[in-house]
Amino acid sequence: MTLRNERVRKELMRDISEILRKEIRGLEGVVSIVDVEVAHDNSFAKVIYSVLGSEEQIAKSKEVIEKSTPNIRYHVGKMLRLRLTPELRFVYSNGLEEGARVTELINKISRGEI
Repeated sequence: MTLRNERVRKELMRDISEILRKEIRGLEGVVSIVDVEVAHDNSFAKVIYSVLGSEEQIAKSKEVIEKSTPNIRYHVGKMLRLRLTPELRFVYSNGLEEGARVTELINKISRGEI
């Protein structure tokens, strides 16, 4: 990955997080951007995100993000200074959920509950 790609990747993570927080309505739970994978020519970006919340909150947030992808790309285009705004594809990851579950299990073990 080139230095430019890395800069674009970091900027996309920051900008998309901000857009989700400020512009997109209807998200439930805690949505966070885990990682962004950018194509070598910056034409495509795979946005890996996670939602911390109940099954219903996760499903609702996934739906809102899917419907809002063109709107998110529009806002990214206004924020990023690139000739071409990358096409965005959002991919859900349950990494935060798994981490929270592992932490809870560790806490239970340390308290002697398990």
